[in-house]
Amino acid sequence: MAGHNFKNLKIWKEGMNLVTETYDLTRTFPKSEKYSLASQMIRPATSFPSNIAEGSNKSTHKHFRNYLENSRGSAFQWDTQFNVVFLRNYVSEEKFISQENKVQQIEKMISGYRNGLHD
Repeated sequence: MAGHNFKNLKIWKEGMNLVTETYDLTRTFPKSEKYSLASQMIRPATSFPSNIAEGSNKSTHKHFRNYLENSRGSAFQWDTQFNVVFLRNYVSEEKFISQENKVQQIEKMISGYRNGLHD
């Protein structure tokens, strides 16, 4: 299997957008959340595209699929943390719905891409 250029993958680009949005969002949190909820959101946000990048250079599609599965798990972690953000009233309902829709689309994109890889 030839390595995929992860920077050309739409799922990686969407992941990088989520990283940027997450950093911007967490800057608006109360200072008391800097090392707790903010940190908990940033980790899966950065892990998501990082797993895609790392997996894209693995020797088989089977290995890449495993990294995509990990990436999808990170997206679900982020989604859970974002629900906490909403419950804590750190974002409006409008922002919550918008971001929820976006991350769910990303989760579907990862699954679709993963399912399309065959050895």
